[in-house]
Amino acid sequence: MARRDVDVPTLVEAARSGSPRAVARLISLVEDASPKLREVMAALAPHAGRAHILGITGSPGVGKSTSTNALVGALRAQGKRVGVLAVDPSSPFSGGALLGDRVRMQEHALDPEVYIRSMASRGHLGGLSWSTPQAIRVLDAAGCDVVLVETVGVGQSEVEIVGLADTTIVLLAPGMGDGIQAAKAGILEIGDVFVVNKADRDGADATVRDIRHMISLGDRTQPNLWRPPVLKTVAAHGTGIDEVMEGIDKHLAWMTEHGELQRRRQRRAADEIEAIVLAQLRTRMGDLRGSHGMDELAARVVAGQTDPYRAADKVLADIT
Repeated sequence: MARRDVDVPTLVEAARSGSPRAVARLISLVEDASPKLREVMAALAPHAGRAHILGITGSPGVGKSTSTNALVGALRAQGKRVGVLAVDPSSPFSGGALLGDRVRMQEHALDPEVYIRSMASRGHLGGLSWSTPQAIRVLDAAGCDVVLVETVGVGQSEVEIVGLADTTIVLLAPGMGDGIQAAKAGILEIGDVFVVNKADRDGADATVRDIRHMISLGDRTQPNLWRPPVLKTVAAHGTGIDEVMEGIDKHLAWMTEHGELQRRRQRRAADEIEAIVLAQLRTRMGDLRGSHGMDELAARVVAGQTDPYRAADKVLADIT
């Protein structure tokens, strides 16, 4: 079926019925910025907003994929339908994903209630792909109870995940200087559940103490605020995963009780609207840059005949 002949209502209905091929096709339309994307999002809108979005972030080497795999197993044991978006670094040549986290999740590959998709970051900073929000909506509308978003693992720029997730899990590991990294990167502000993975290594208890100490120095100790637990796991052996699941459930209950879940989702929708508006403005800016209008304005700024702010006002007036 050619891309221009995509039957969006049929595709969405098939995705909602559990067809992995239909889900894959919808996410491909998202990644390709298809002309059908507006129609796809409109068709999905009434069916989205039910899934619990879990963000999994942390420095490279802390075991994000192994932890994601363990969490998928725990969620499936609870009878939940699970979607996984694993955002990988992009190949500088093809633009495709390099790591392919699906390789590490082979035990779930044949489970019809688990959908796993590797997405290339394509140079997007912040540890996520630009198309991640729409891909989340596809999995949400397709009936996933939980969607796990595993970020690319680029360290300090990964704080973007907090804008997409209901619950953000920050993974750390002993012996990697993660305590210092957390303080530098603002990780303490975004984490809802902290997990020290590879806790069978020396220094795990010290890492836990460091993170708890830094949390105690912030405003997380005020009444009615969520105080993130700091847990230990050995994800490769499944050790400690039950405690992580308990922490996730408690955070969801706390958010629901205090109205935080609605606030986070509303903020997420506002960010997405803003991103779409800015993308449309950039497109129009590109059209203007291709004409003589921008060149003439730039020449006038250089000549001192106008200033950049007045020039910008003129551009905004022309494109809005």
